[in-house]
Amino acid sequence: MRTTSRSTTRTVQAVCVTITAALLATGCGRSADSEPGTDAPATLGTGKAKGKLVMWSMGDPDKALKSLAATFEQQNPDVSVQITAVPWDAAHEKLTTAIAGGNTPDMSLVGSTWMAEMASMNGFQATPASFQSSAFFPGQWDTTKYKDTAYGVPFIADTSVIYYRTDITTKAGIQGAPADDWAGYLKDLKAVQATAGKQNPKLRNATGLLMGFNSWLFWLPMVWQQGGDIYDPQTKKFTFDSPAVTKALQYYGTIFKDGLAPTDKTDQNQGFQDGLLGTLQQGASTGGNLHLNAPALDSKWQTMPLPKGTQSAGLAGGSDLAVFKDAKNSDAAWKFVQFLTEPKNLATYADATGNLPAAVQSWSQGKLNQDPKMAAFQAQLKVTKAPPAITTWQQIADVIDSQLEQLAYGKTTVAKVQQTLQSKATSIGTGR
Repeated sequence: MRTTSRSTTRTVQAVCVTITAALLATGCGRSADSEPGTDAPATLGTGKAKGKLVMWSMGDPDKALKSLAATFEQQNPDVSVQITAVPWDAAHEKLTTAIAGGNTPDMSLVGSTWMAEMASMNGFQATPASFQSSAFFPGQWDTTKYKDTAYGVPFIADTSVIYYRTDITTKAGIQGAPADDWAGYLKDLKAVQATAGKQNPKLRNATGLLMGFNSWLFWLPMVWQQGGDIYDPQTKKFTFDSPAVTKALQYYGTIFKDGLAPTDKTDQNQGFQDGLLGTLQQGASTGGNLHLNAPALDSKWQTMPLPKGTQSAGLAGGSDLAVFKDAKNSDAAWKFVQFLTEPKNLATYADATGNLPAAVQSWSQGKLNQDPKMAAFQAQLKVTKAPPAITTWQQIADVIDSQLEQLAYGKTTVAKVQQTLQSKATSIGTGR
C-alpha cells in the first residue's frame, strides 16, 4: 500500500516521539497561544496572494506540484512560491523539531497519521471555515482532525483494494471478481490455493497479506468491517476486547493458518507480478508499478473493493496540507491550499502523479474515471475511516504490528492477542 506518510522506520519514529515528549515536558519551543483542539478557524483573506510563500513537500522533488505552483504564481503575480522537498525518512523529525523551535515554513504536506500529534503540539492553524468538509471523502477529512477540530485540508488520498490475477482466478473456477463478502472471499481463496502446482503451476499462495511492520494498515479495516472499533473517542477507552476485534483477528489469522498467504516476507508485489500470488491487497501505486514494469500483464489483472463483513470499510491514509501556527505568510499559504485542492487542480495533479485525489469531484474531472481499474479505489474511498486521532497512535500501531506477526506465525492465540493489545494500549494511553 502506498502510504508515504508512514514510510518512516520504527527507529526514527521512536526517536522523534522521544524528542517531542522531551521538548513538551521541558517547556521548550513555541509558546501555546491556545489549547490545541479549541482553536478558532483561520481566516481566508480576500484579494490575490502576495509575498514569499515557503512550503515543504515530502519525498522526491515533486515536478507536478511545482507546475501547479507556477500556475498559482501566474494567477497571483505578486507571490513567490518556494517548495523544498524533504525525504520521508527525515520528515517526522524535521517537522516536530521545526514546530517545537518555532522555526517552520509557511505550510507543508504532512503524513495523515502525524496530524494529531503535531496539532497537539500547537503546530498548525485551524482550517478556515470556507473549506467545506463535504467536498472531500469523509475518511480523508477526518485525517485532518484533532479533538474534533480540523487542522488541514486533505490533498493525497490513499487506501487499499484487492488486486486479482484474472488468469489465475479463472482457472480456479471464479468467473469475474472473487466474492465481495468475508465468507465467500475465503472460499474463493481456498479454491485458488487448490490450483497451486496444478492448473496454476507457478502459484504458491492464493493471496498476499502484510505481516509485521505496517500490518495494522490492513487489519484495522477488518474491525470496522464488523461494525466495531478499537477506540471509543467518547469514553476515551480502547476496545480491543470487543467481539468485532475477535472476529477481525480470527479472519486475519485464518488466512495464514490455512496457508493462503506467505509468511516469508518476500516482495509480495513482485510475487503477484510473477504469478506466485493470485490476489493482493495494496494501494494505487501497485497498479502503476505493474503497468510500468509488466505492461504485458495489463489484461490479466483487475481490482475490486475489500470484501465486507457486516458492512464495507477501508482505511483512509495519504497526506494533508497544513499551515503552521508560526507561518510568516499564512494568508498566501491558505490561498495556495485552496488552489491546490480545487477539484480541477487535484485532478491534474492525480493525472500527473498517479496519486489519488481526496476531493470527490476530482474523480469526474480527470482521467481516473476513464480507467475501470480505478473504480474500486473510488468505491473504497467512499467508505474509508481514519485511524484514532490520538497522539500516541504510532506506539499503539507498533504493538498491533508485533501481535499480528506473532498471530500469523501461530505463536499466540486470538485471546492472548486481544488481552495484550487491550493491556498495552491502555498502558500507553492517548497522550495529550
